[in-house]
Amino acid sequence: MQTEDQQEVIAFLSRPATVGDGCKDVKRTETQISIVFIGDKRVLKLKRAIKLPFLDFSTVEQRRQACEAEVSLNRRTAPDLYVSANPIRRAPDGGLRLGGDGEVVDWVVDMRRFDEDTLLDRVAQRGGLDRHLMEDLAVAVAGFHAKAEPQDDFGGREGIAGTMESNAVALRQGADGILDEDEVERVLSDTQAAFSRYETALAARKERGLVRRCHGDLHLRNIFLAEGRPTLFDAIEFSDLIAVIDVFYDLAFLLMDLDRRGLRPLGNLVLNRYLDITGDNDGLRPLPLFLAMRATIRAFVSAGTAKAIGGGAEAATLGEDARIYLGMAGDYLRVPEPRLIAVGGLSGTGKSRLARILAPELGAAPGARIARSDSLRKRLAGVDPLTRLGPDGYSAEMTERTYERVLDEAREALRAGQTVIADAVFARPEQRSAVEAVAREVGVPFNGLWLEAPSEAMAERVTLRERNVSDATADVVRRQLDYDLGDIAWPRVDTGGSRERTAELARAALRG
Repeated sequence: MQTEDQQEVIAFLSRPATVGDGCKDVKRTETQISIVFIGDKRVLKLKRAIKLPFLDFSTVEQRRQACEAEVSLNRRTAPDLYVSANPIRRAPDGGLRLGGDGEVVDWVVDMRRFDEDTLLDRVAQRGGLDRHLMEDLAVAVAGFHAKAEPQDDFGGREGIAGTMESNAVALRQGADGILDEDEVERVLSDTQAAFSRYETALAARKERGLVRRCHGDLHLRNIFLAEGRPTLFDAIEFSDLIAVIDVFYDLAFLLMDLDRRGLRPLGNLVLNRYLDITGDNDGLRPLPLFLAMRATIRAFVSAGTAKAIGGGAEAATLGEDARIYLGMAGDYLRVPEPRLIAVGGLSGTGKSRLARILAPELGAAPGARIARSDSLRKRLAGVDPLTRLGPDGYSAEMTERTYERVLDEAREALRAGQTVIADAVFARPEQRSAVEAVAREVGVPFNGLWLEAPSEAMAERVTLRERNVSDATADVVRRQLDYDLGDIAWPRVDTGGSRERTAELARAALRG
């Protein structure tokens, strides 16, 4: 509901002289809750004078608070982007001006402009998202969550229950004429069943401090590249119910968005690097529920927008989007039984590459947890994954600790309901026996794969690696060739051919 006429303010902000960065024309974009005025170097964002079920910008004072909160919260991740909250005042001549003296008429968020072509949704449309960029994004999100302030007034079991209730109302309202009502009820019933399974875990995660003041709207359109680094912006400032949430519910929006764009392998990369850093494998337990809730929200938003438009091509597209999102929500809640797959072989045989190919195809969305010894060794050493370790990082004691961590990581993820790919050399028979024992302990099926390649190919692969967690070199490969591997009962996979051929052979071995 509109509570004030802001036409005078909108006209004022539309003038190049108001933006004042030398621009000749001010571009304008609008959302349900704000109007953004874009100059050449400067951006001014006006909150609409509205009152909705989930926000209240109905007074000048409330808009001031919202502008100041937006600047403060988003400086956590984009300090150079958010300049200040500025008042729009009545000048002595009766006109409007930014700052100075006079009665405050409204408020704006003052921002520096960035290149919109670096928004990750646009990069995705160009096919520009790759493994390294997704790993950097996971680092950014994990670092943000680590620093975010834990909260106990919102979120957890009660927060998710409240969100589910409001989602159900909105989804049923949007179903009329757009969504299949029987499918809506199936999704809502399955969501409630999932909540019943996970509600104890949700409460426990809140007690452990994993409900924090998060982003709240973490999708590709709210991430841009600043000097080539993924940068989060436009976090939710107007609702604690939306922003104070489980960190995995925050992450789930990004994973769902990638999945909707047909980029599940990239979502799996994000998830695995995030877990490599945080070790929060317990977050895998409620992840199907979180993904389904995110998809449900997009379903009713798309359906509601389509109904508001009333007809035409745009409404038809939005209606189809709503149906796709609803289908995704249902799929997320149908969680396959977990299994443990061990991928072993000497350095350079392509273990990690194969794991990245197989993981998105296995387990619950967005795919299997990869417990990679190289990554876990770096976590145990307390260094960045791309930092090379010295001899102490590869001592017998450190190697034993690393294998123990691989097994622990597998147990945690399996017990949380996710399929696991254990990625390590597994050169010794007792190491192979130990990972098989984890599957028996947890009660899940096990498959082992032993990868082999010509020695020349192995040495070349490790030499050509770039930005890789592994520290293996050609000298390491040559030393490993002298290992006494013992009897290997796992199916052998020749990785000397193309990666596609290797994946075909591995899939056939897994099918038995």
